[in-house]
Amino acid sequence: MWTDTKFTRLSGIDLPIVQGPFGGKLSSVELTAAVSNTGGLGSYGCQPFYAHEIVDISKAIREQTGKPFNLNLWVNDQDEHITDFDEVAFQKVIRLFQPYFNEAGVTPPAFPLPESPAFENQIEAIFEIKPTVFSFVFGIPSQDILEKCRQLNIRTVGTATTLDEAIAIEKAGIDMVVATGFDAGGHRVSFLDKAEESLVGTFSLIPQVADAVKIPVIAAGGIADARGVKAAFALGADAVQIGTAFLATQESGTSKIHREKLFSKEARYTTLTKAFTGRLSRGIKNRLTEELKEFQNSFAPYPLQGKIVGKLGAYPANSESNPELKSFWAGQAAPILKYHRTEELIQNIVKQMAQ
Repeated sequence: MWTDTKFTRLSGIDLPIVQGPFGGKLSSVELTAAVSNTGGLGSYGCQPFYAHEIVDISKAIREQTGKPFNLNLWVNDQDEHITDFDEVAFQKVIRLFQPYFNEAGVTPPAFPLPESPAFENQIEAIFEIKPTVFSFVFGIPSQDILEKCRQLNIRTVGTATTLDEAIAIEKAGIDMVVATGFDAGGHRVSFLDKAEESLVGTFSLIPQVADAVKIPVIAAGGIADARGVKAAFALGADAVQIGTAFLATQESGTSKIHREKLFSKEARYTTLTKAFTGRLSRGIKNRLTEELKEFQNSFAPYPLQGKIVGKLGAYPANSESNPELKSFWAGQAAPILKYHRTEELIQNIVKQMAQ
């Protein structure tokens, strides 16, 4: 039976379907609970929040579901060269974006930019909440953190964009690994090499990882319906992580215009860009991504780039502003999206898998 896998046995989840955790405040309590209540593993991207906010979010999720859910954090929460980013470098980025600030009629941000929540603070919320699953991207937590998760009976899930990263995740003693291909929407979460040097397709990556590790493998990237699930399982995956198809549902935290774009012809054309956050991410092409295509190495480091572009209303995508200056995350499978409700999407996959 397709639901009896190493993933479901280890996690205690009914269906080997994981909802991709969305950063940028695009996750929602409603979506997380809906996926878990339907038998999958609902996820919440906690990257933008402080520890006390994560605790409050988790309480709200538990009010809507008694089923297991996953909380996700970014281990590496700022780029290494951020310490070298002084006011001179800041002003260079502002000059690059000045025409867009003028167009939007807004004043550029001032230096220094405000701080963001730190992983060292956020992890305390994970220990307090004790979710069934704690997943992470952009690296591997310390052994002390992983050991505490084991003591608290929290299942851990690392995310790999290459075979080397998957092997490193297993060697660290992490319970499961997400093998995510470059066709996935949102950030490329590489940590052993530059994201630009780690662009492996999902259906090339899955069998490599499945052959090399013994822990459950969760396939991610380009999976939006039962055909993708069947293909992932045929290549050795134990579960699938679906992102864009869940992002497009009414329960997600994204905006109406974002959902409309995911079901439009525009979703056929995605690109990898650093323009919105300073880290390589896949989203729908627009004027900003195309006009700044040659300036990928001129942006501010993460998370400062997002704070600069955020003044344009470009990030997060649920704000109201010029769509040509906004981030609309989408994977390459967006053109095959069909379902607007979470339960519909999951039930269709279950029906098709049973045939």
